Amino acid sequence: MGDSTLWTLAIAALTGGTAVIASWVTSRGSTQAARIQAEIVARSQRAERLRESRRAAYLDLIEETHRIGELFWEISAVLRSSPSADRSAALRELYDRELAEYAKMRRCARVVELEGPPSAAAAALALQKATGPFFAAFKAELDADADAERTSARSDIDNHEEFDAAYHPFWKALEDFVDAARDAHQMDEG
Repeated sequence: MGDSTLWTLAIAALTGGTAVIASWVTSRGSTQAARIQAEIVARSQRAERLRESRRAAYLDLIEETHRIGELFWEISAVLRSSPSADRSAALRELYDRELAEYAKMRRCARVVELEGPPSAAAAALALQKATGPFFAAFKAELDADADAERTSARSDIDNHEEFDAAYHPFWKALEDFVDAARDAHQMDEG
């Protein structure tokens, strides 16, 4: 009987040891699986926040671009009017508004550059630069108006045609940005 008790104790010790090791392996596997799952969830949440942040940046830039486009139409209408003190005052007020709206657009474009990806950032920068011809033609007309007021004679400079010619490249730059933003957004979802 002594041998059988010894064998029973040995088998019990072996079974208990196996149970402890199995428990430890299971626990370690569960911990590792939980860690992996937590990392996947965190990565997924970061990707979702990035997608939403980019989408908001794209929408803000598009919205601000439309505001500037509406302002350009207002400027164009005033540029077509006959020279007068009222026209000059309206142009100066529109100039101040254009500077303020451009600052907002520039901020929006910088946010897109920050958020990325590079294709959307490049398109945002091109869109921002597409306002340059408007500004140059408008500033020249404003300066001509100021000169005409000082000399009481109207200059022959007629920049409103240059101003109006800038519409197509401006809206094309917006279309290019929308395409780049859509492609980037679809890549983010894929």
